This record gives sequence, structure tokens and C-alpha cells, in this order.
Amino acid sequence: MGQNRDRVLEQCNPAMELGFSLAEFKSRLQAIRQRMAQDKIDLLWLTAPESLYYVSGYTCEWYQAQSPKQWPATSGIAIHVDHDRFIMFDTPSERVMCRFVTCADDIRTFPIDNRRDGIAFIMDELEAEGWLGGTVGMELYSYRPNPAISARFRAAFEATGASVCDGSDVLREVRWIKSPQEIAYIEHAARITDIGIEAARHTIRAGVTELEVYGEIIRAMAQAGGENPAITLPVLSGPKANTGHSLASRKLIMAGEQVNIDVSGVYWRYHANAARSFYVGQPPKDILQYHDKSSGVFDVIGKILQPGITVGELVTAARDYYDEVGIWSDAGWVGGYELGIGFPPDWVGNFVYEMSDGESEKVFEARTCVNFESQFFSPRMSGITYYICTLLFKEDIAEFPVQAPRKLVVID
Repeated sequence: MGQNRDRVLEQCNPAMELGFSLAEFKSRLQAIRQRMAQDKIDLLWLTAPESLYYVSGYTCEWYQAQSPKQWPATSGIAIHVDHDRFIMFDTPSERVMCRFVTCADDIRTFPIDNRRDGIAFIMDELEAEGWLGGTVGMELYSYRPNPAISARFRAAFEATGASVCDGSDVLREVRWIKSPQEIAYIEHAARITDIGIEAARHTIRAGVTELEVYGEIIRAMAQAGGENPAITLPVLSGPKANTGHSLASRKLIMAGEQVNIDVSGVYWRYHANAARSFYVGQPPKDILQYHDKSSGVFDVIGKILQPGITVGELVTAARDYYDEVGIWSDAGWVGGYELGIGFPPDWVGNFVYEMSDGESEKVFEARTCVNFESQFFSPRMSGITYYICTLLFKEDIAEFPVQAPRKLVVID
């Protein structure tokens, strides 16, 4: 045995890095178990990074998502409906990390001689606890683990006499209503978003590359305490501004080009999303007017925004406005989705709404958060009008927490 290694694995305890109190984690576990009982799930096996974080605070840089076959993603958290605790399973390589990034008090690491593939170990431990044999919920809509490893977990659970169902909605729907602390973190993330947008405004000019702008956005947000966004931030100029999900490149930004950026500030993994459009030089009048029409929807939304509004009410007001100003036929994508916890490769939450949801009675309750995207193809193939705002529904009011101007920004 390695003396240095064993000493580290057994005794190394870095200072705790938890964003939430133990009381909040306990409350989350209780809500999860209540939902499990409602869905008739005895054991919930969690593998999605967002789920691991929500239950325990677990964060890391590598989730074995696209790893070699010899390194399967088999770590996770087990929750039983009848027990007010959870068991965290991970590799020996992460034993030290689990001590300071999680609230877990039951951490079980795989045997050192089989440190990567923990499926057999997990089954033995759960069976010894008496947690197997009923209905097991797996997060079948999570990319982690991949289909091959997910099939192995299903087979292993079924071999113990358990039946397997999809438990993806348990955590996804429990997370919809945020705690006051989560709301505060989204507000902090919004301030970081504003810093990133301002960094872009100071950097965008003719002769600068998209990657330089991207780098300054990331640098400014990191300096302000922001974490890495769950989606790589796009900076798109010229003809590329007609796309939404391309990557920043070594392309030079030129005079007379539109530049679009999509930014999410991140604080304790909570995201606040905003996109803005810039123009290098004086834009033609028709382009400027078109952008005003697209971004003007937020004035309409602002007049009706409040906790308790339905999706249908929001969608109908927006669609009526677009029809009134005459741009609906040029729509790219208009709608929104839930914001909150996000890990690469996605910050898009579980809930999504579009302009076809005019009859939806889904309510934006207090302590929920979504974005709204107003994207239209503007004249002269200059680019999409790139206006995205976070909508934060607090206890008594709703607001746009990102303060950056919602208009085409002219770079002289």
C-alpha cells in the first residue's frame, strides 16, 4: 500500500465549499422523498450532475461523460423513500473532493483495485442496506451515464429483483420552485452577467477576433467571482450573426457588422441568461428600427410580469405585440425555458415554453426563473435580433435582474 496515498485518502480534509446550509439540503431531501412516494419509487438512483449538486453540493470538473469504455460513469447518489439520508458512491480518486464539496456523511468509494467500474460494488452495498427489491427510478433522460452504462445499471438492478422505471422528473420538477437562497444566487449571477456584457461592449471593435471578445467576457466574469457557464458563450459576427449556436472563432470582426453575444453569469452554479446585439459603426435605419421592434416586446412583458401569471397570458401578450409591429413572419425562435442549476453541456432547464402555448395554464409561481428569447431575422441578412432576458419571479414581484440595455448597441 502507498503510505502517502493512504494518508491523503484517509486524512486530507480541505476547507468546506458548500453554497447552502445543511438545513436546506435536508429540506431538499425531504421534498425528493415526498415526490418519490407520490410516484411510487422506492429507490432513486441519481447520476445527472445537476441532481448530484442539488442533493449534496457535489461539483467536479470531470463526469466521465465521454470517457473510454474502461472508465465508465458509475458514480452517483442513492436515495430511499423510507430513509432520511442518502448514500454517495464515487471512485477513490474523488474521496478527498467529496469531503469538502458535499454535505454527504455516508460516502462509499469503490475498491482501489476496481476503482473505475463501481456497479457491482454499488449493488452489493445497497443490497446489504436492504434498499433493493422494490421500484428503482433511474434518470433515463440524463446524458450521464451513456446508454451502454445505463443498460448495465438497469440489468444490475433487475437482477436483484427490482423493477426499473424512469425517475427523471423527480429532481427536475422538485427544482422548479427555488428557495430564497437560490433566488439570491440567481440575482448575484445576473450582476455577473451584466459585467460580462459590459466587457463585450468595451472589447468589440473592428479588427478584434470573436475569440478575443469571448476571452474578455470570461475574464471579467471570473474576476467578479463568476464560474464557468454550462454552455460555451457564443460571439457571432457578420454573416455568423444569423446563427444562434455557432462558436466564437478566429474570425475578425469588421466595420459594418452585427455582433451577437449570449452570456450567462454563474454563481454557485445558478445561471442568469441574457443575449444582446451590437453593431460596429452606424447601422442602417431599417436595421435599427427592426431591432427596436424586436426588443420592444420586453416593455410589453414588463407591464404584465408578476408571480402567478400564466404561460398563456405571457405568450399571448408577446404574440399580439409581434403581430402589431409586423415582424412575426420573420421569427427565428421566440420563447423561453427554466433557468437555475447548470453544468456543461447545458444550462437549459426542464421546462420550456413557445409561442404556440397561448392556451397554457402553467403558472409562473413565486420563486421560479425562466428566460425569454426574442429572435427575428433582421433586414439585409445582418443577423438575428439577439435579445434574451432572464425573468425572475420573486415572492411579491417579478423583474428583469439583468440591467444591460435591451437595444441594439452601436459601437462607434
